[in-house]
Amino acid sequence: MGYILQTALQLGCVYSFVALALFLSYRVLDIADLTTDGAFVLGMAVSVSWCSNGHPWLGLLFAMLAGGCAGFVTATLQTRLGVPSILAGIVTNTGLYTVNLMAMGWSSNISLLKSATVFTLFQQTGIAGKYNSIVLCGIFTIVAMGIMKWFLSTRLGLSIRATGDNADMVSASSINPCFTITVGLIVANMLTALSGGLAGQLQKSADINAGTGIVTIGLATLIIGEALVHGKKSIGRNIVACLVGNVVYRCIYAFVLSSHMIPVEGLKLMTAFVVALAIAMPHMKDTYHMKQRERREKKC
Repeated sequence: MGYILQTALQLGCVYSFVALALFLSYRVLDIADLTTDGAFVLGMAVSVSWCSNGHPWLGLLFAMLAGGCAGFVTATLQTRLGVPSILAGIVTNTGLYTVNLMAMGWSSNISLLKSATVFTLFQQTGIAGKYNSIVLCGIFTIVAMGIMKWFLSTRLGLSIRATGDNADMVSASSINPCFTITVGLIVANMLTALSGGLAGQLQKSADINAGTGIVTIGLATLIIGEALVHGKKSIGRNIVACLVGNVVYRCIYAFVLSSHMIPVEGLKLMTAFVVALAIAMPHMKDTYHMKQRERREKKC
C-alpha cells in the first residue's frame, strides 16, 4: 500500500504540469488546446534524447523550449492565419508526430538503460533516502505552481486573464490579444513538455504513443481537483487543484490496478469511465441542485 501511494504521489506531481497547462489554456484563456498530446511526447523525446547523450538537465530545458515552439505554431495558426483553435491544435499535433519521430532518431521508442537522469543524479546526493524521487518531483511541482501564481499576477498575466474573459474588451484597452494568446499557449505547452520530459526520465524511456489521451486525462484531473478543493475561487486555489486532482486520479488508478478488480486489458475502459465521470461531474451536480430547487418550490 505504501508503494502504491508513493507511486501515485510521484506520478501525480509529474503529470500535474499538464493540468497546470490546461488550466492556463482552457480555464484562463478559454481555448481548447489540442496540442497537448503531441507536446507531451515532444518533451519526452527531446528530454530522453539529451539524457542518452549525458545531459539530463539540459534535456529538460530543451524539452520546455521545444514545447514552447509547438505552442507558438498553434498560436500563429490561430491568431495570424484565422484557423479555429481546435483545428489549430489538431494541425500542430498531427505535424508533431513526424517531429517527435525525428527527435527520437526515427525510432518509435528510446530506452535510456544505464544513462543518468535527473532522478539518478538527485539520488546520488542521498537526500530524502528512498523518497528522493518524490521529493524531487515535489520540488519541481511547488516551484512551477509558485511561478504560475506569480506570473498570473503580473501585468502580462493579468492581460492574459482579461483576454480569456473578453478579448474584445482587451483589444479596446490597447492590449494586443494575439500577443497574450501566443504567450499563454507558449507557456502552457512548455509546462506540458516539461511534464513529458520528467515522465520520460522517470520511466527511462520515450514512446511515440505516450501522449495518447493526455489532454483528456489532464482535463479530468483538473475538474476532479476543482471539485475537491473547496473555498473561494481564486488563482491559488485552482493551481493547488491541479496537483490534488492528479494525485487523487493516480491513487484511484493505482488502487484498481493493484486490487485486480479489472484485468489489465480493461484499464483503458476504466480510464475512459473515470475521465467521463470527472468531466460530467459539474453538469450532474448542477442538475441535481436544480431538481432539488424545483422540488422545494413545488412543496411551497
